[in-house]
Amino acid sequence: MTDVLSQDEIDQLLTAISSGEIQADEYTTQTEQKKVKIYDFKRPDKFSKDQIRTVQMMHETFARLTTTALSAKLRAMVAVHVTSVDQLTYEEFIRSIPNPTTLALINMDPLKGSAILEMDPSITFTIIDRLFGGAGETIKLNRELTDIEMSVIEGIVVHILGNLREAWSTVIDLRPRLGTIETNPQFAQIVPPNEMVMLITLETKIGESEGMMNLCIPYITIEPIIQKLSAQYWFSSIRRGESEVNKQMIQSRLEQVTAEVTVEIGTVDLTFNEVMSLKKGDVIKLPKSTKEEFIVKIGDRPKFKCRPGRVGSKIAVQIGEEIHDVPDEFLISERSKEEL
Repeated sequence: MTDVLSQDEIDQLLTAISSGEIQADEYTTQTEQKKVKIYDFKRPDKFSKDQIRTVQMMHETFARLTTTALSAKLRAMVAVHVTSVDQLTYEEFIRSIPNPTTLALINMDPLKGSAILEMDPSITFTIIDRLFGGAGETIKLNRELTDIEMSVIEGIVVHILGNLREAWSTVIDLRPRLGTIETNPQFAQIVPPNEMVMLITLETKIGESEGMMNLCIPYITIEPIIQKLSAQYWFSSIRRGESEVNKQMIQSRLEQVTAEVTVEIGTVDLTFNEVMSLKKGDVIKLPKSTKEEFIVKIGDRPKFKCRPGRVGSKIAVQIGEEIHDVPDEFLISERSKEEL
């Protein structure tokens, strides 16, 4: 609906035109000009800026986890970080990558469809050289992978997919699985050429070798969870996950940690001369009797009181009262708080 001018505004306009302050066509152009947003129907934008920003934050976590995983696996300095997150057609993605290259087709269960993890040949052959005992120097080769090299890269990709699952855990319980590895982009047609995809580009540096890893996810694959790809949902999911997913993850990892358990049956003070004169068969008398409680230590910290005994032909102890020992560093911090 157009704005209606008042009589005073009409008079002022006529006065300005007659005095030559403005031209009639200039006013018409200014009033009728509208902001036009160019829209290409061949490349419709299906991801909002907020969704792209959320995906970038998620994969920055993926990049950090991959950096740690590859550094440990290759025993070399590895740096992975997100350089860009773009939306483009699948055909444009296929044309932008070299041939041959390493294309890992990933099943994105429980989401429908597949994604592609593309690794630059320079990165692929640097990883292979490093795992085969080489120095991991930059190698520029333009050939397909052998069967042995393919098997090695499959192991690396599977290792990386665990990090992808953890990075997506705040949005969905993703269970990515490696399907096949292709070297010719033309054989990796997971969606029609004009289908929109999200492309996450990760700059990867292994020692002195540099290259790119690209994660291509079609729109139709993540369409069911597109509403969850917002910064608000992502941050709220992180806060919810602190007491559930993260707690379970930390607990499961701690359960696999081994700890040294020792039983202290007593202590006695000896002079250095007495220690030097000890020999086989000597007896050291302890101040405790067998009826008293001993101390069970976890590491070097007292944890339980116990009583000695036997289980079959084995010497054993029975766990008793727990010792609530406060570490010295905690006591120091509490004293500091009281002083403050």
